[in-house]
Amino acid sequence: MGIYLNPENDEYKRAINSEIYVDKTELIAVTNRKLNTEHQNICVSRPRRFGKSMAANMLVAYYCKNVDSRDIFSGFKIANDETFEKHLNKYNVIHINMIDFLSRADSVDDLIDYLQRRLLWDIKKEYSDVDCFDWNDLVDVLETVYSEKKLPFVIIIDEWDCIFRKYPDNVEEQKKYLDFLRFFLKGKSYVALAYMTGILPIKKYGEHSALNMFDEYSMTNQRELAEFTGFTEEVKNLCVQYDMPYEKMKQWYDGYELKGVQIYNPRSVVMLLLGHDFDSYWTKTETYEALKKYIQLDMYNLKALVTRLIAGESVPVNPDKFQNDMTTLESADDVLTLLVHLGYLTYDFYNQRVTIPNQEVQKELQEWYLCQEEMLISQQL
Repeated sequence: MGIYLNPENDEYKRAINSEIYVDKTELIAVTNRKLNTEHQNICVSRPRRFGKSMAANMLVAYYCKNVDSRDIFSGFKIANDETFEKHLNKYNVIHINMIDFLSRADSVDDLIDYLQRRLLWDIKKEYSDVDCFDWNDLVDVLETVYSEKKLPFVIIIDEWDCIFRKYPDNVEEQKKYLDFLRFFLKGKSYVALAYMTGILPIKKYGEHSALNMFDEYSMTNQRELAEFTGFTEEVKNLCVQYDMPYEKMKQWYDGYELKGVQIYNPRSVVMLLLGHDFDSYWTKTETYEALKKYIQLDMYNLKALVTRLIAGESVPVNPDKFQNDMTTLESADDVLTLLVHLGYLTYDFYNQRVTIPNQEVQKELQEWYLCQEEMLISQQL
């Protein structure tokens, strides 16, 4: 077993050993149907604290060939699915949290170099019997290992978009990174499934995505993954178990509308149930802080739009022109769409409108808005 190739299933064990764990294992049935198909490349974007890493760790535990996870999953929903035994612990798994590599690099070139060397180290330990033409070429090594062993790879990348937060204005660095991912994943026979998670959907340049082989599931359209995006109606049973009022729970933490599926913020629900206090548990991100200037300067008439949202209204939005980054914000639609991806607004797919999802987020926005108004008044005095 390695650190990045065929790791242990300890991270997922930690999740299910927690006092509150909600069974989302039916996501595995969805990914099983996509293995070795035209839809094997999946990019899931969600706000922070919506269970992205837990889902990634679950897939690692299920697919990884060097562990036996049957007992772990036997009591969960996936065990009743017809595909459960067929794919359980049958694949080479590469699991990458991109932040681990970003923290060790001063540039994208450094990140790519270290990532390749680190993966090659694990692969060589596992497959030292394979005669590779060039042990320094990651793609060549993976192709050779697959050719000889006939065991495909499931590649899971968490925090895939951290590059775009570290280098928000550096298009050259961004393109180097996307070029690497495309060469690593696109059209490779050794890939049975590629599953990426992040806050942002895949970066677009103009109308085009550099990773156009991926099916995307974002907060503007989670499609068939909607029920796995956060907590859903299982919250009713949790409220009974922890003796908390369900209607108040809905008012505070429900409200993310994903094509008819109502989603709760998972972290906030867990913190409430463990502490029995209704409060805002979802801290602002650094990205939200950066967006303040657009509202403070009233760019694109955003101040009036935010006022309407705080008052409980919905606002029309076209998310299609959003370039999926933190800086290319050229309209009110772009700013509001980014707030959807960050979890501060929810998007009604059918009516193409945004609203504030719940009392937790509304409280945060109200406090910020009042603070800005007080600052403006003091500046005028």
